[in-house]
Amino acid sequence: MNNNYEIIHNLELLKKGYSTRFLDSKMQLELKKKLKKNEYQIYYPYDESEKVLFYTKKIPEITLLEIISKENLEHKDILGSVFSLGIDSSMFGDIIISDNHYYIYVLKEIKDLFLNHFYVIKRTNIKVEERNLDLLKDYKREFCDIKIIVSSKRFDTIISKLIGVNRTKVLELIRMKDVLLNCEVLSNPSKKIIEGDIFSIRKYGKYKYIGVLNNTKNDNLILLIKKYI
Repeated sequence: MNNNYEIIHNLELLKKGYSTRFLDSKMQLELKKKLKKNEYQIYYPYDESEKVLFYTKKIPEITLLEIISKENLEHKDILGSVFSLGIDSSMFGDIIISDNHYYIYVLKEIKDLFLNHFYVIKRTNIKVEERNLDLLKDYKREFCDIKIIVSSKRFDTIISKLIGVNRTKVLELIRMKDVLLNCEVLSNPSKKIIEGDIFSIRKYGKYKYIGVLNNTKNDNLILLIKKYI
């Protein structure tokens, strides 16, 4: 969906008293620029949900679905299969993997599409069942540890190493406003990271910087970064 169209569409939904669709961090920032604080509320499917919905009075109608599989699934495989159904990213929320259970939040209006037409993920047969929203109300995001070796704490250097792309690609991501730092668009590639910073890279994931673990013999830095699962 075109970014400007999506902004206008979500603003119109709020104006008519409806909730928005699911908003990623980037869209949340765009809408906040155009709204006053008393013009909306934010619905979090769970405390640390990355994708949320804005609403005025009526709490959004969403559904929690569990994807049941005999084989282990990865986030990227689930996401790719959802997109293969022709579903826009604003129609579904976070994908959660916890203790070999797989969940996805979706707008209530497309629940039946998942229940009746979502059968396979990466050549693995699956089944989809509806779950009570309270099932994950106390869920806390899980992390995996990533250690990287870099020459400096500059964000362009860290992002390049973290996702395995060259500096040109990093600068493109920053130019396209696809890198968010502590819920704000990162515009300065030379900005240095500090402990506790939370940043996200569109299509690559969300991360939390923990700190320097050690120095190498060549005086490079060994950093510990936690990636949200």
